[in-house]
Amino acid sequence: MAVIHDLLWIPVALLFAFWLRFNLEMIPVNYMVALGQLVLLALPLQGAVFWYLGLYRGIWRFASLPDLLRILQAVLIGSALVFVADFIWLRLVDVPRSVLLLYPMLLAVGLAAPRMLYRWHKDHRMVLEIDQRQRALIIGAGDAGELLARDLLKNQRYQPIGFLDDDPAKAGLEIHGVRVLGSTEMLGKVAQKLALDVVLLALPSASAKVINRLLMLATEHQVPCRTVPSLPELAAGTVEIGALRAVNIEDLLGRDEIGMNPELVRAAIRGRCVLVTGAGGSIGSELCRQIASFSPRQLLLLDHGEFNLYRIEQELRNPDLALVPLLGDIRDSVRMEWILQHFHPDILYNAAAYKHVPLVEENPAEGVKTNVLGTCGLAALAAEAGVRRFVQISTDKAVNPANVMGATKRVAEIYCQNLDARTPETAFITTRFGNVLGSAGSVVPLFTRQIASGGPVTVTHPLVTRYFMTIPEAVALILHAGAMGQGGEIFVLDMGESVKIVDLAEKMIRLSGLEPGRDITIEFCGLRPGEKLYEELFHDDEALLPTEHTKIRLAASRQVEWAWIEAALKELGGACCQRDVAALHRVLHRIVPEMVN
Repeated sequence: MAVIHDLLWIPVALLFAFWLRFNLEMIPVNYMVALGQLVLLALPLQGAVFWYLGLYRGIWRFASLPDLLRILQAVLIGSALVFVADFIWLRLVDVPRSVLLLYPMLLAVGLAAPRMLYRWHKDHRMVLEIDQRQRALIIGAGDAGELLARDLLKNQRYQPIGFLDDDPAKAGLEIHGVRVLGSTEMLGKVAQKLALDVVLLALPSASAKVINRLLMLATEHQVPCRTVPSLPELAAGTVEIGALRAVNIEDLLGRDEIGMNPELVRAAIRGRCVLVTGAGGSIGSELCRQIASFSPRQLLLLDHGEFNLYRIEQELRNPDLALVPLLGDIRDSVRMEWILQHFHPDILYNAAAYKHVPLVEENPAEGVKTNVLGTCGLAALAAEAGVRRFVQISTDKAVNPANVMGATKRVAEIYCQNLDARTPETAFITTRFGNVLGSAGSVVPLFTRQIASGGPVTVTHPLVTRYFMTIPEAVALILHAGAMGQGGEIFVLDMGESVKIVDLAEKMIRLSGLEPGRDITIEFCGLRPGEKLYEELFHDDEALLPTEHTKIRLAASRQVEWAWIEAALKELGGACCQRDVAALHRVLHRIVPEMVN
């Protein structure tokens, strides 16, 4: 059908060219003969050019600028061949010179216009279908907004009715026929006036402050928000309806992009055997994902939980990655020694730990056995086995700890720093950071469940604050710190500004389309055992120094006598075996004198 359509336009275009030449009056007989001769030449020549240049590879439904350029090229080349052939055969007798110009113009219009009209017809559905779409306002008239609008116009779910953008130069302009109505400050007025169904944020590089403001404006008028992915998520380079997602808490708490140096990390990991303990946990599993992208020679996944280990092993399994899942507990020194001696890992990331503050407070002996005895025993075995780098993952709760969990992590920090001075073959590097969004023990999943069940949302104290970062962000900084460390350092990851937990709860309620205090109540249940109102990233005596990475700082180490720390650990082990909690606390206080209780 497309071929027949294009071939029919050849005689039509020639006829109209001659007719226009004679001012839409009767064409003389001799010129009609010339017209017929041109048609006989044009049909095979022009048709062959159309086919050769691929006019029938494009689908009319998706006709676009490349198709128009292909049509122009085919028309010009074909017309030139037709007129050259006529000149050689008949010397262009009775062919008006104006026809040489009019014919290709008319033919180009005849070929292009039906294609564009067909696409327009398909893109602009019947009025009934349009009325069934959700009325969508796009925030952001940049590249992402343009791509999104183009996709919306082809879709039956959303009807784009306007843009908002803070660039005054764009006000009043149109993108794909959709007008830029003004700045984002007009969101409330536009939402009310145009009866919006949804606001679509096409701002992949927007800051958390901007997204917070827009979300508040939309929430005030009870209009839900959806967003295109952030810049790191847009690696594929597409912005389309399928990529739209609800605004989440990570968007509202996000900070500037971290900017890990991938070449530094690749140089440290590529071609080496890497062991990750706690590989099935939230931090450990993300470590495995990111490490796998840097081409290790072998990746060892260790976890004591069968299901978590199975899940991450299945996720990462592919023919190009030498993956070894290992069931085991870092407290089992026999198992750990066998693994280290059998596989000879070059790098060890220790993410295995008990991290839940109230649970460790209720079970202090188990917390000490894993976070102190297990970690320190593993570190000593790693030094004996010749592991090149041992990266210990710590927490902000190790600074002036008010709970057993924090104190155990601080003991592990001290041990690793002092062990580094005794083992020049192994570099012991510690990284310290705060809470991560989405981890198993995070407050975010708890709030999500409470909101889903209708509330109330429970917050421990109206003034409690915490540092937050996303899991991928934290792991990227761990890898960077582990790659640039020389041994003995405690790298403190910049967590940005601390967040009030009550503000976090309110934002999550609003993200659900509800209003705090009206739809979902917030109740204060009091601080749990071992919890502080606020966390710290470094001790007052730890003189922080800058590093080559702006988001990573270096804390001063604390040196102790090796015989003293070994004796203290032995005493801790005895207290754990006896379940003597009082003795356990006394030893923790002796090793970590800044411990609050």
